[in-house]
Order: sequence, then structure tokens, then C-alpha cells
Amino acid sequence: MSTLWRREDPPDPWLQEFLAGDDHVLDRELLRHDCRASLAHARMLRRIGVLEAGELADLEAGLAEIDDLAARGEFVLTAADEDCHTAIENHLTRRCGEAGRKIHTGRSRNDQVLTALRLWEKERIDRLLDALTAHIGVLDARRAAQGRAALPGYTHMQPAMPTTVDVWLGSYADAARDDRELLALVRRLVDRSPLGTAAGFGVPVLTLDRAGTAAELGFAGILENPLHAQLSRGRLESLLLAACSQTMLALGRLAGDLLLFSTREFGFVELPRSLCTGSSLMPQKHNPDVLELIRARFHVVAGEESKVRAMTAGLISGYNRDVQLTKGPLFAGVAATLDSLRAMGLVLGGLRIDTARCAAAITDEMHATERALQLVAAGVPFRDAYLRVAAATAAGAPAPVAPDPQSKGPPA
Repeated sequence: MSTLWRREDPPDPWLQEFLAGDDHVLDRELLRHDCRASLAHARMLRRIGVLEAGELADLEAGLAEIDDLAARGEFVLTAADEDCHTAIENHLTRRCGEAGRKIHTGRSRNDQVLTALRLWEKERIDRLLDALTAHIGVLDARRAAQGRAALPGYTHMQPAMPTTVDVWLGSYADAARDDRELLALVRRLVDRSPLGTAAGFGVPVLTLDRAGTAAELGFAGILENPLHAQLSRGRLESLLLAACSQTMLALGRLAGDLLLFSTREFGFVELPRSLCTGSSLMPQKHNPDVLELIRARFHVVAGEESKVRAMTAGLISGYNRDVQLTKGPLFAGVAATLDSLRAMGLVLGGLRIDTARCAAAITDEMHATERALQLVAAGVPFRDAYLRVAAATAAGAPAPVAPDPQSKGPPA
């Protein structure tokens, strides 16, 4: 194993594998982003005179080669590679010689991994934003098609008041719009380059063109305080996972509604048969596993968020190796959210709403509030109207009659 750090006595091989953990697997997500950042860094080193023109050309060719291999899945990271940063630099050193040994000038693995993570996060947030927009579009299309249909409303899981499909699905569309705003805010926080902050204390002697590398990488700005760059690791990851948790919270509740409303007893909606599974024992079954897994994935994503917060809480300032373990939860939580949005889109796209069953489920008692307010509109104090309608409903009697507007008093 050829690490990016050196010391005279070689590290214990088992301990080195323990320290590297599963980075050689997880870093496949970051490999191409690290190539992009390394290319921008190399070009900046040329601008400030650290690299010669020929050395930069060699590094550009070497990084393009790695990127091409990575795109085809042929740049393999193994346990012998401490992480993708080590694998890339070792490849460049073998291929480019002296230029490969120069490319790490002015940076640390601390800002190197941060930069790759921020690029990965920007890309994934954009995917999440697109997925939420598509989710809202499917909900709005279903509302446009059948939004006027009556639907029973429930509180405490008991019949409450009549509502409509438009209000029901619109509530989830509005929640998704809120989630989209939250993700957009996280993206703005992520969209600042940490490259050039090095280990967390800046780079002495050399004057790095941090604004130049940020612009080349498409960042809106830079993280000015180098120590804040290190503080942001874990902090921004937990914020992103919190936004994912909010998205999953709404998806899980929508999944719960669809699971209940698709039962034979309710029959308000019919799920696409192509998305249901069968039973290994009962031939008649059509199981809504997809919705159950969406509902469960909220807890998965919330758990990943909790892991990141727990691992980074109470750390002192500066880099701490604990944050290495936040990559796995980050990748898993974002992937679960993207997959769930896609799965829910398939369900909603093929959903059929049985408007007749919905209307039939609106029982007479669900109009009680409306009747009480009719009395209020005719001049009866609300508490009196409430009690009259409640008594009539309990007795199974006809609803109280609103007083004649010309009358001087309420009905007997």
C-alpha cells in the first residue's frame, strides 16, 4: 500500500486496512469528481508557476485517462488503495513522473475530499430537485384529471368532513414544494469551494488562486475561513440528509394513505397491478410491497441522518478522522430518497381513483360541521349550534333547521 502520507516505520498492514475502512468501495462515487477537482488544481498550479506547461499537459492527459477508465468502470479501487485520492495520485506519478509528485502541492486530503464531496452533493441535489419537480408534476396531473372527486376526510383515523381528491393530493404536492425549497437552500450552502483551505489552516508561502479553481469547478464562491471548511464536513452532510428525511417523511405518509385507501374495505384507489407482488402461498394476493418499502425508507434515511449527527457531535475544531465514516450514511440516504421518489412516481402514474367508492364513503354524519355553520350563518352562536347538531346526530334525528332570517329568535 502506497499512502499519501509517509513515516519511517511502516504501518501495521491490518491496522492500515482498518483505518482505510470501506473507502475503496465508497470512493467510486467520488472518483470522477476528484479527477475534476485535481484538473482544476493542476491548472491553478501552472498559473502560479509550480508546474511547467509540459507537466500540466501530462497531468491533463493522465486525469483524462483516469476519468475515461472510471466512466467505463475500469479504474478499479482496491483495498490496497487507501482511497480514490491515493489511487489517482499514484496513477499520475507512475504515468507522469515528477508532475505526479507535484500535483498535491497546496492541498491536503482534507480539502481534497471536501471538494469531491461538494461536487458530488451538488450533482445529487440537482437530481433530487429534478425528481421532486417530477413528483409534483405527477401529483398535479392526477389532480387535474380527478381533483373534483369527493373524498372522505379523516382525523384520528375516524370520518371527519368531506374533502376532495384535489385537496388530498394537493397537500402532498405543497409538501413537495416545501421540500424543494429546503433542498435549494442546502444547495446554496454546498455551492462554495473548499479547495485551497488545505488541512484547515490555509496554505502558507504560496498564493493560491482559489477563486479561479472555484470558477472552473462551477462553484458560486469559496469558503473563506479554512477552519470553517473542516467544520462544514458532517454539518452540511447532515443538513442534506435532513432535507432528504423531510422528503421521505411526506412520501411515507402518502404511501400510508395509499396502502389504506387501496384495501378492499376502503377501495378508494386501485394500485397498478404491474407494481404489486404476489404471495408464495396465497395465489390471489396482490401485495403493495413498493409502498411498504417507501414507507420504511423514511426510517432508513432518518437513521442515516442521525448517524452523521451523532458521529460529528462534540468533535473539537479542525479535522477529525471520525468524519470519514459519514460518507456511507450520506451516499445511502441520498440514494434511498432518489429511489423512493422514482418508485412513487411509478405508483402515481398508474393509480386509478374509484370516484364512486369515494363518494359513497361520505356518510351523512360527515356533514355535521357544515350544518352547524349553517345555523351560525343564520345567527345561532357557534357553541349552541354545535351542541344542537351533536345531539341530533347522536339521536339519529334530522338536522336542526336554520331559523328564518326574519324571525326574532332561534327555533325551539
